Amino acid sequence: MRNQIEFEVFGDYALFTDPLTKLGGEKLSYHVPTYQALKGIAESIYWKPTILFYIDEIRIMNTIQMESKGIRPIEYGGGNTLANYTYLKDVRYQVRAHFEYNEYRPDLAHDRIDGKHYSILKRSLKVGGRRDIFLGTRECQGYVEPCEFGSGESCYDDIPEYHLGTMVHGFNYPDETGKNELSVRLFRPVMKNGIIQFPRPEECTIVRQIKEMKPKEFNADNIQAAEELLQQLGGE
Repeated sequence: MRNQIEFEVFGDYALFTDPLTKLGGEKLSYHVPTYQALKGIAESIYWKPTILFYIDEIRIMNTIQMESKGIRPIEYGGGNTLANYTYLKDVRYQVRAHFEYNEYRPDLAHDRIDGKHYSILKRSLKVGGRRDIFLGTRECQGYVEPCEFGSGESCYDDIPEYHLGTMVHGFNYPDETGKNELSVRLFRPVMKNGIIQFPRPEECTIVRQIKEMKPKEFNADNIQAAEELLQQLGGE
């Protein structure tokens, strides 16, 4: 099954928030994107509940640099407030990812058509994705384009190891694990010559439950085949 893509994502600013910095209303970005953020970018290129994206590795192309800005967040209780957000600046990454069929969605087994999702994914990537690309937060607009992973020069090609401490890897959702709970995964990434290789979600050993949650159900009442919709539109 053809299921791998390689793409470059870039933008002027990014904010992959370290959750520990949000307690006081401030936001500080991690030095590199989280697995979950990259998965969200891949899903913005093309997504269907039939498939699951897995991020294999990322290559950091530009120098890691940060910039703080005074921000006025929305104060829903009224009044004014001010916070400092620290963003990554001038970011560019190469990403290698692949998708697999979601075995926890037997109700969508009929949509596991070899070649279909890969073809749509490649076309979607070529035009910059089906949905807007955000680099961590909505105010950080990003852009994607196809690339050959490993091509070009990275600012970290000559640095053997760069330890990044403990980071959020991503979230375990019930429709991706078969468990009726939402949990968070942590891991300790090491960048080697500019490349970070991500473990699969099930390989992460630091996992903490957040709350109980049930997956959304898909059935004949809330899902419709594109062919049926085209027939209806053609008949009107």
